[in-house]
Amino acid sequence: MAGQGAAVTGVTDNLTAGKAVGAAVVGNVLEWYDFSVYGYLATILARRFFPADDPTTALLATFAAFGIGFVARPVGGIVIGRMGDTRGRKAALLLTIFMMAFGTVAIGLLPTYGSIGILAPVLLVACRLAQGFAAGGEWGGSTAFIVEWAPRDRRGFFGSFQQASVAGGLLLGSAVAATFSTLLPVEAMEAWGWRIPFLLGGLLIPLGVYMRRNIEETPAYQGVRAETPRPRAGKSGNWLLAGRAFGFTILWTVSYYVMLSYMPTFTQAHAGLSRSEALWSNTVGLVVLVAAVPAMGLLSDRIGRKPLLLGCCLAFAVLTYPLFVLVLSGRGLGTVIPVQIAFALMISAFSGPGPAAISEIFPTASRSTYMSTGYSLAVAVFGGFAPYIATWLIATTGSPLSPTYYVIASAILSTLVILRLRETAHSDLA
Repeated sequence: MAGQGAAVTGVTDNLTAGKAVGAAVVGNVLEWYDFSVYGYLATILARRFFPADDPTTALLATFAAFGIGFVARPVGGIVIGRMGDTRGRKAALLLTIFMMAFGTVAIGLLPTYGSIGILAPVLLVACRLAQGFAAGGEWGGSTAFIVEWAPRDRRGFFGSFQQASVAGGLLLGSAVAATFSTLLPVEAMEAWGWRIPFLLGGLLIPLGVYMRRNIEETPAYQGVRAETPRPRAGKSGNWLLAGRAFGFTILWTVSYYVMLSYMPTFTQAHAGLSRSEALWSNTVGLVVLVAAVPAMGLLSDRIGRKPLLLGCCLAFAVLTYPLFVLVLSGRGLGTVIPVQIAFALMISAFSGPGPAAISEIFPTASRSTYMSTGYSLAVAVFGGFAPYIATWLIATTGSPLSPTYYVIASAILSTLVILRLRETAHSDLA
C-alpha cells in the first residue's frame, strides 16, 4: 500500500508540474507574440510614425524605438524579479501579462504621425517602454518558475519549453504578420491592416491570465520561503553571478534579434524578397526552432549543457559570414529558407540548454531578481538594439555583410564566459 501511495503521489506531482509549466508556456507565447510583432511590421511603422523624407532615417528611428523597449527590461527585471523572490513567481507572472497587453493594444490604437505629428513617435516609445518593463520581469520569472518545477534530471528538457514558448511567440507574431501581409492589399495593410496584429494581442490575453491565476508556486520557492519568510536583499556574490549571466546571454540575444526579428527587414532590403516572402521564410525558420529547442534541452540533460552551448558559439563564429553571403547571392526564397533553417538549428543548440544553464547559476532565494537583471541588461545592451546596429552598420559601411561581424564578436564574448562556467546538468538546484 505504501508503494501504491507513493506512485499516486508521483503521478499527482507530475500532473501538477505539467499544469504549472503549461500555464507558464501559454502565457509566455502570448507575451512574446505581443512584444515581437513590432519588429515584423517595422517597415510599415517607420512610414506611419516617423517623417517619410528619408526612408533609412525613418527605419533607424523605428528600430531605435524597438530598442528603447529593451532599455526598460533591466528595470522590469529588477522590480518584477524582486517581486518574484519576495511575493512569489505567480504574482510576478500575472503582473507581466497585464502590462504587456496594455502596451500592445495601445500601439494598435495610436494615431499616426500624419494625424498628431511628433506626439505619435513619443507615444509609440512610451508603449514600447511599458512592453519592455513587462518583458524584463517575464523572462526571468517564467524561466525560474519552469526550471524550479522540473525534476532534477529533466531541467534541460523542462527549461527548453520556456525558450520554445518565446520562439512560439515570435512564430505566432511572424505568422500573423505574414498572413495579413498576404491577404490584404498593400494599400490596406499600410493604411489600417498593420493595427490588427497588435489588437489581436489584447484578445489573446484573457486565456493567459486565466491559466496563470490557477497555478501553484514552485516547490523550490515554497521550501525557501518556509526557511526564510522574509528574503533579504542579495549579497555581493549575487551581482557576480548576474555578471556571468550577462556574458552568457550576449550571443543568445544577438542571434535571436538579428536572425529572427531583423531578418525579414534584411531580406526585403537586400535579398530581393517581398514582404510576405520575407515573413513566411522567417516563419519557416521559427517552426524549425520551436521543434528543435526541446530536443536540444533533452540532449543537454544527457551530455551536459556546455558541449551544446560552446558548439553553438563556434557555429556562429564560423558560419555566419558564409551563410549571409548565400542570402545575398540573389537566388531568392529557395536559398533564404534553408539559411534561416540553419540559423534556427544553431540557435536551438543554445536555447535548448540555455534556460536551465542560466537558472543553475543562481540560488533559489535570489534567482528571479539576479537572473532577470543579468539577462535583461545583456538583452538591452546587445539584443534590443541589434536591428538598429545592423541597419546602422550597413548604412555606414555600405556592405550588407557588416552585421555578421557583430554576431561573430558576440559569439566570441559568450564563449569566454561559458568556458569558465562549471557543468551543472547533473547537480541539484542551490
